[in-house]
Amino acid sequence: MTRLTLDGVSKRYDGTVALADVDLTVRDGEFFTLVGPSGCGKTTTLRTIAGFEEPTAGDVRFDGREMAGVPPERRDVGVVFQSYALFPHMSVAENVGYGLRFREPPEGTTVDERVAELLALVDLEGMGDRDPERLSGGQRQRVALARALAPAPDLLLLDEPMSALDARLRESLRRQVTRIQSELGITTIYVTHDQAEALAISDRLAVMADGRIEQVGKPQEIYREPATRFVAEFVGDNNVFDGRVRDRGRSYHGTGDGDGGDSDGDGDGGLATGDGDGGDSDGDGDGGLATGDGEYARVAVDGEPFALPALPDVGDAERVTFCVRPGALSPTADRNRLTVTVETTEFLGETVRVNGRWNGSEIALRLPDVPDGDELTVGFAPEDVHVVSTR
Repeated sequence: MTRLTLDGVSKRYDGTVALADVDLTVRDGEFFTLVGPSGCGKTTTLRTIAGFEEPTAGDVRFDGREMAGVPPERRDVGVVFQSYALFPHMSVAENVGYGLRFREPPEGTTVDERVAELLALVDLEGMGDRDPERLSGGQRQRVALARALAPAPDLLLLDEPMSALDARLRESLRRQVTRIQSELGITTIYVTHDQAEALAISDRLAVMADGRIEQVGKPQEIYREPATRFVAEFVGDNNVFDGRVRDRGRSYHGTGDGDGGDSDGDGDGGLATGDGDGGDSDGDGDGGLATGDGEYARVAVDGEPFALPALPDVGDAERVTFCVRPGALSPTADRNRLTVTVETTEFLGETVRVNGRWNGSEIALRLPDVPDGDELTVGFAPEDVHVVSTR
């Protein structure tokens, strides 16, 4: 197994920046994914690791050993390409054994034994004599994977290996790839533009944009706690709001029945329910946010008040960006209510995706049924909010 380190890696092509000061560490035996939109730099990163590209600046190290000047064939990496890159004039077994022409098979095995072992590993046992052109796309990709694994490399690199496959086959093959990686314990770098795929297969992943790494973390961390607006909008559906802090958070204690008072007389108080005091005595029109006991920040978005978890380290009047996943918006929620104009609905089986607008902004919801009418009032709990940034 190999520990991979990228230290300040940059790559430029005639003034165009493909990678910009990339720092990254991939642990021994880890399944690590680079995910991002087309042109973000993920394939350039993979090619730089493999030695097909030399960085303009920075270091690539395998287990602390500097790779500068080391050609691809001496880096002990296996590469699986998007296009399979199989030799059409060779049989399946000959394709798998091709890499063993230049390197000895693992100790204690012959070439034929190694080929048979790998064909069994990728569930192609007994197909060694077949012509690659007679195989399905998924089978050809498994032949390419077996060929990359034949010399027992220290590092496995996969460049969007499933993008040409249909959805059902892609899901089946990715389960096989993760099973094989787990059995072998080989350090693996996987490149994809598919966020769902990245979340499903990775021990950790890096989200890339414009040649830079936006965030590194476990799938749950990336999804639930996006570090930047780009990550929040790129990884899964999300609703992102920009607002201004009116109150960083204070303890609201019960007043019996929640009076929702509005002392300035403009009629927009009265949002409190339960034991909270929704009074607005400062004249800013965003009172009435408290329900129950607890600490909440008050944030105004397009003049509308919302309750967020307390923001003790943020100054009043500072701007804040926060996000709420579509599934957290519910017609039954009694907090942070907003009326969405329904534009389209998509039946997804277990849920319905509703696409709408609120105050000119796009809003996405996930509901159990198609809503009635052109408007839908929903709300969300402060606990379902993730604050992306403040400034």
